[in-house]
Amino acid sequence: MKKIALMLVTLFAVSALVFAAGGGQQPGGQAGGKVQIALLMRNMDEQFLKDYSESVRKLAAAKGVDLNVQDARSDGATQLTQLQTLLNQGYKYFVIIPCVSELSEQMNQLIAERGGAAAYSNIQPTVAALKVGKNFFYASSPEFVGGRFQGQIIADYFDKYPDKAPGKALNMLLILGQLGHPAQINREAGLLSELKNRGYTVNIVARDTANWTPDQSQQKMDAWIGAYRGKFNVVAAQNDGMALGAVESLIQNGFTKSNASDGTILTVPVLGIDATGEALNSMKENKLYATVLQDAVGQSSAAFDVIYQLATGAYKTGNAAGGTPAATAPIDEAPANDAAIIGQCYLVPFVPVTKDSDYYKANVK
Repeated sequence: MKKIALMLVTLFAVSALVFAAGGGQQPGGQAGGKVQIALLMRNMDEQFLKDYSESVRKLAAAKGVDLNVQDARSDGATQLTQLQTLLNQGYKYFVIIPCVSELSEQMNQLIAERGGAAAYSNIQPTVAALKVGKNFFYASSPEFVGGRFQGQIIADYFDKYPDKAPGKALNMLLILGQLGHPAQINREAGLLSELKNRGYTVNIVARDTANWTPDQSQQKMDAWIGAYRGKFNVVAAQNDGMALGAVESLIQNGFTKSNASDGTILTVPVLGIDATGEALNSMKENKLYATVLQDAVGQSSAAFDVIYQLATGAYKTGNAAGGTPAATAPIDEAPANDAAIIGQCYLVPFVPVTKDSDYYKANVK
């Protein structure tokens, strides 16, 4: 009997060592009883992405989730390697901002092989990616609408100050994000569509990418000012970082006035998209004229919550996530334009932000 007891004790000790060596991994993407979720970020350079990741960190801490954050530094191959490594470590549940849309189907196939789930924000997954399984989601904002709101604010401005655009003619400098990026394509389309609907003729004086960065935008504006001084009356940038780079260039090149009665000390209005804290501060200083809220907290809350529901067994088809209801009807923008996967989409609304808006009044410091 003593020998049997000794053998049992030895077996239990070996089992404990094996379990410890494996990191205490349990089925369902949990370790030590804690839910494990990985956040895969395309980069951590842009302010919106920083805000998004910070929101996910706070949500994970509040739920006691073991969160693993990875930065792909805008390299798709790196992001795929990060995903495969995490899957091999036992992670099954993911919140993802992919480097490019085209990666999403391959990523979902890898995750599906392990019985996992993923929610995407900011850069859309493809329709095919969401059709890999019912545990894959899109939690983001329709980019066409963001561009349309930017156009709405521009039209409202020139309706109020028609002498700044005689004959409703806009001579625009358009600063684009990464070329081919879904936001670049759809925000531009929404902007131009709205201005056309409001009766404006848009002459794009210059149009080029600054790859979402303030420094490239400032350099681009410096060059454009040298070439087109006096030939433009509005600057539209596809995110706030680039808008603030344009603002700085205009200030340094003397495009300022003493009177800010039209809402800006610049001689031409500059508009962005995202409503970052830096953008709101610039508006307070009468520099940036306006922006459009891309809700980093709303998107991250929806993406994190739907994955947390999956990880804890609480998810049911049609559940709201992070306060955002599941979509019920297709829209014109992929991937939420396909009725077969519309219930897997959580559409967080864009919000126009001017000094008169409730969002500005509640958040400016």
